[in-house]
Amino acid sequence: MATRLTQLPSLAPDPLEPRAQEVEGYVAALQGLSKANAELARREAWRQIRLAGARAGRQPGEAHDTLNRMFRLGVPPDPQLEGRTRGIMVTPTVGRPLDLGLRALASVWLPWTGKRFDADTATGDNLLAASARAPARVLWPSYRLSPVGEGYAAFRFRTYVSPGTVDPDRETLKIDYDSDENPRLLIRDILDELVQIVPGAYLGKVLLRRKGDWRLVGYFALEPAAAAQEDHPPAEVAEAATTAA
Repeated sequence: MATRLTQLPSLAPDPLEPRAQEVEGYVAALQGLSKANAELARREAWRQIRLAGARAGRQPGEAHDTLNRMFRLGVPPDPQLEGRTRGIMVTPTVGRPLDLGLRALASVWLPWTGKRFDADTATGDNLLAASARAPARVLWPSYRLSPVGEGYAAFRFRTYVSPGTVDPDRETLKIDYDSDENPRLLIRDILDELVQIVPGAYLGKVLLRRKGDWRLVGYFALEPAAAAQEDHPPAEVAEAATTAA
């Protein structure tokens, strides 16, 4: 349904203590904005993702419900993702107190900075900061990271559109790491599922396979690298990429 720009202020949820349904309604309204307001929709959708991630530390129930509702509003990226994207870990969902520990760690050190996509081959890889090299050697001594700029590329994946694993009534972009070129420890048991909230703002679920079952262990978000440069001055991009919210 089309949304008038003048309607947005009355629909905007409280940033600190919203109801999940309010955020869901606001994001749905953003999706209804015209193409002329696409940049506003992208910035506002990205803001709602980050706000939900920030609230997850003290209001995990509401934040996780909000993120799930946002995810279920999404569709597979259209057009297909191509090239670099900037990524953030929105929040883990493994349960307290481990969630709090992971959030604290990510606030000071998160080596993952985004993903690269090749639409023609339906493949891609992850982008890591230079600081990832030492722990990667400890965890996966026979695996080699590939230098890219000031960091590294690693953990190649293939992509395809398919119903969600925990959301079988929704189409998602699967980001599948289960191939012989990736380390068997942990990496091959991860499956990312990504949806487009609005063009330029993408929300993902991280699933971990244990004993044949898939468990949701976190949310992440992506935006085109060009949009990230516009939103954040160059000196702030690296810092912003290491924050959980």
